[in-house]
Amino acid sequence: MFCFQCEQTAGGKACTGAAGVCGKTADVAALQDRLTGALIALAASNPARSAALDRKVIEGLFATVTNVNFDAGDIGKMIDGVGGEIDGWFAPYDMEKLWGAPEDVRTLKALILFGIRGMAAYAYHALVLGYADDEVNGFLYKALRMIGDDAAGRDELLPLVLGTGEANFKCMELLDRANTTAYGTPAPTKVTQTVEAGPFIVVSGHDLHDLRLLLEQTEGTGVNVYTHGEMLPAHAYPELKKFTHLKGNFGTAWQNQQKEFADVPAAFLFTTNCLMPPKESYADRVFTTAVVGYPGLVHIGEDKDFAPVIERARALGGFAEARTIRGTNGGGSVTTGFGHGAVLSVADAVVDAVKAGAIKHFFLVGGCDGARPGRNYFTDFVQQTPQDTLILTLACGKYRFNDLDLGEIGGLPRILDMGQCNDSYSAIKVALALADAFGCGVNDLPLTLILSWYEQKAVSVLLTLLHLGIKNIRLGPTLPAFVSPAILDFLMANFGIAPTTTPEADLKAILQ
Repeated sequence: MFCFQCEQTAGGKACTGAAGVCGKTADVAALQDRLTGALIALAASNPARSAALDRKVIEGLFATVTNVNFDAGDIGKMIDGVGGEIDGWFAPYDMEKLWGAPEDVRTLKALILFGIRGMAAYAYHALVLGYADDEVNGFLYKALRMIGDDAAGRDELLPLVLGTGEANFKCMELLDRANTTAYGTPAPTKVTQTVEAGPFIVVSGHDLHDLRLLLEQTEGTGVNVYTHGEMLPAHAYPELKKFTHLKGNFGTAWQNQQKEFADVPAAFLFTTNCLMPPKESYADRVFTTAVVGYPGLVHIGEDKDFAPVIERARALGGFAEARTIRGTNGGGSVTTGFGHGAVLSVADAVVDAVKAGAIKHFFLVGGCDGARPGRNYFTDFVQQTPQDTLILTLACGKYRFNDLDLGEIGGLPRILDMGQCNDSYSAIKVALALADAFGCGVNDLPLTLILSWYEQKAVSVLLTLLHLGIKNIRLGPTLPAFVSPAILDFLMANFGIAPTTTPEADLKAILQ
């Protein structure tokens, strides 16, 4: 196998053995390459697009995101489905041509490919709510064709890298509109991490649609529902908060699930990425749905009948008495819901606080969490920020510090959780609004982005930030293995991207 699309890739170079660090086998990795090659061949055939075909492309790209689908049978069915759309003999593009390309070309194509994989995840979440954008979906085909163009060089590829960021911005905007239309505008909400006695289900992932369907089906059954990982921000949406059996949040970020789920008498439902190979101690109670798959697990299909999940939770019975699953720093609750609607509703007060000197600097510290040593940097960084600064955060990287109490400024907590990685649009919208309020560019604001990355959705968000011209981003805990030295030099020279060093050194440099 050859895979270097995530931050944990073996040796900081690539996973090349019998299995990847994520647990994906070489056979599954080869099938995912074949699926990607099939999508490239489909795009190159200039098919007559339809809503059904667009969905196949979106789901196919989404299935190849890290920690989504480990099931060879599922991937094989997707390949057959894509192949059936191509007239004549079906021959997927040979992905070895990409992995063996000159390193700068490989880097640019990898940025495009990983970017559209992340974008496809956002497009999927919007699609299940009935929202699609023809321009966004059309870009997926355009990008796939360019990836399969063996004659494409730096001059052709570099504009498409930034174009991927532009298309992803439109996609995130679409998803924001879909979510707020369906569930209302998020409002700041304190969420307990105490699990009540009795049967319960833990829902992980990003898909609010699946969560709502589960809440509807569990209503009145005596089975409570708790969020996990990136599902935490669901508690802030008015239409989801109406369900009184949506009780709280269970555990911390995705990479801790094998420890936190062990022997827990509950059912677990994975709706999107961030599934790790289940341990024997809890594998009998893990369910998947949508494009998530793992051999041996019960999968909830298109009918979204969650009865097997509910019955398993009832049979397990839950805890005999209430139990608090504490956060990374020992906290028993967290606060979420500071999306752009909530923050911009008090924008005048924030602007006044900046002008009065009460707020000296904004930090956006967010992104993916992961298991690699060195991620304590983000906790230490946030703890060392001065009292006259605000920390915006989103995605599962916030679990490193979101249970800390850093006090308030003008009635606002110093840590403002803006939601999932899907909600990166909120942070961008707030930054653009602040720049407008001060009559300056985003890069002139007292704002610094400190981003952690792990998988392909982080790549798509980074490309969006570059498309918007946002500079001086600090990225960690390591830089992507798939970026060549020459392309890295280009990004550093033109956008000021820099690796994180130490909290002390980075804070000193920023605040100077």
